[in-house]
Amino acid sequence: MLIVGLGNPGDRYAQTRHNIGFMVVDQLGERWQLSLNKKGHQAFWGQGRRQAEPVILLKPQTFMNLSGASVASVCKAFGCEPGQLLVVHDDLDLPFGQLRIKQGGGHGGHNGLRHIIKVLGTSDFLRLRLGIGRPGEGEEVVAYVLRAFTAEQKQQVVPLLQRASEAIEAIVDMGVARAMCAFNGQNSIGN
Repeated sequence: MLIVGLGNPGDRYAQTRHNIGFMVVDQLGERWQLSLNKKGHQAFWGQGRRQAEPVILLKPQTFMNLSGASVASVCKAFGCEPGQLLVVHDDLDLPFGQLRIKQGGGHGGHNGLRHIIKVLGTSDFLRLRLGIGRPGEGEEVVAYVLRAFTAEQKQQVVPLLQRASEAIEAIVDMGVARAMCAFNGQNSIGN
């Protein structure tokens, strides 16, 4: 399975809402003792196993809007079919702290997903959507997603990342259907 965390490269974006996909992949790397120290495919990545399942963790370094180039490169190099792809990303349409596992569908206005769909020529891949909530009235979406979490949210990001990692482990260990039953609709931060 290819597990892709979406985000933007560089310290400027490291702790922003739009980079929560990177944060999850970093946490998985720690949990699975899988280093993302390989460079190539316009990304940082690592390869290993979860149980008996081969896994690749990927953080594209192309900036969000061009994520598909990196994903397509890895898919081609490793023979990864869309059904073996899981993309972890921020989602404005879910309240902060919620996560949802989803198979296929549109891009929902998310430019990283939009580019992946365009380059792969299909939307039939798995997503783990992480709720970041919507900006306040009059606040621009771009400014909102590229801003750091609030002080209160920062305390709640850790349990959200843990729950997201557990959801991915459930997908790999038990399959998509069982993972969806276990994780969809739950608020990951206890609110």
